[in-house]
Amino acid sequence: MSPFPNNMAEAIDWLSSYGTVPGGGVTRTLYSKPWKEAQQALKEWMEDLGLQTSYDPIGNLFGRLASEDSMAPTILVGSHIDTVLSGGKYDGAYGILAGILALKHLKKHHGHPKVNLEVVSLCEEEGSRFPIACWGSGMMTGIYCIQDINGLRDSEGICFEQAMIEAGIGIVEQPHKVRSDISAFVELHIEQGPSLEILQKSIGIVQSIVGQKRFRITVKGEPNHAGTTLMKWRKDSLLGAVTMIHDLHGLTKEYDEDLVTTVGQLFVEPNVPNVIPGQVEFTVDARHPVNSVLSIFCEQFKRRFLEIAQKLGLEIGMEMWHDVQPVQMDAQLQHMVQTICMSSNISYHVMNSGAGHDSQFFARMCPSALVFVPSQGGISHSPSEYTTNHDLETGLSVLIQLLHRLAYK
Repeated sequence: MSPFPNNMAEAIDWLSSYGTVPGGGVTRTLYSKPWKEAQQALKEWMEDLGLQTSYDPIGNLFGRLASEDSMAPTILVGSHIDTVLSGGKYDGAYGILAGILALKHLKKHHGHPKVNLEVVSLCEEEGSRFPIACWGSGMMTGIYCIQDINGLRDSEGICFEQAMIEAGIGIVEQPHKVRSDISAFVELHIEQGPSLEILQKSIGIVQSIVGQKRFRITVKGEPNHAGTTLMKWRKDSLLGAVTMIHDLHGLTKEYDEDLVTTVGQLFVEPNVPNVIPGQVEFTVDARHPVNSVLSIFCEQFKRRFLEIAQKLGLEIGMEMWHDVQPVQMDAQLQHMVQTICMSSNISYHVMNSGAGHDSQFFARMCPSALVFVPSQGGISHSPSEYTTNHDLETGLSVLIQLLHRLAYK
């Protein structure tokens, strides 16, 4: 009996066993031990199905169903293997597993395709270990280079290069070569939001992905005794940070509802009860589908932060460490997915994606499609993340039909 899964439900549970944490979540961060074990398990499954496997220099894993035409282009399908801390078992994983099962089905029922079909398990997308997101797709598409990891460390102080070596990847000394054979990229993903469930639609056809800008804000004051320093003499960095965060949300409400901002991380030093905080570091995540709107807003909140710091006698540093512009998905691929849904009597909704995805990077290099299935309660990045098996199978069916039209007709 094969140790590998036979269907989508089995595959989801199988892959989630690599990185399971108490409470039912999954932690599988870039180059960690669970990450390495999961990539190796996927590689062995791909080989068991007769796919040609390979790693690229940074750890992206590929499984190829080759065309008999040695000069044929490649249609790439997949998503990312990494998770956030204590994340769900569907985010990213679903797109990889569906890609493998789709190639398994197509090989069994249709043989070799006219063009190469290749599933990719991208090494990283979340940015949850190191302050860089979409590392796997960014390197594949030439948007990143190896120099972009210089000086990056995780929360334990481990540098990016050391993590690569410990994972058996090694350091990329030569420039990463951008592949020129990829003619299309397809990503199947859970929605990570409530739209499809609320609208009672089975498939989301994404027309655009919002732009994202992420900042690291450092506010410096003066640590001092909590009892002997009068309020009028204080330089309280936490007071400054809280005021900035409050005003950030107020500014956000002045724009349309597509603009969203999040302060998701905050560090206070020295972080003891009887000392006035001397330094606070927090993050700002801002997103909107129109780049000009996003840029204007970011400049506005930065000016406001500077005004607050000056008023309270604080120093402030603002670093943007993630900047991805909005992108459009390929119109022809969208139309193909829509046609498949209509012919199969599958309900669908044309929508934007408020979350970033690897297809956002591939869309700059080749025609790309992003297809959603519903997320129960709109919950994601959580152990409570859940998509019904019926919806997972519906998405797989659409993917199989799309790849068949692209690679066999």
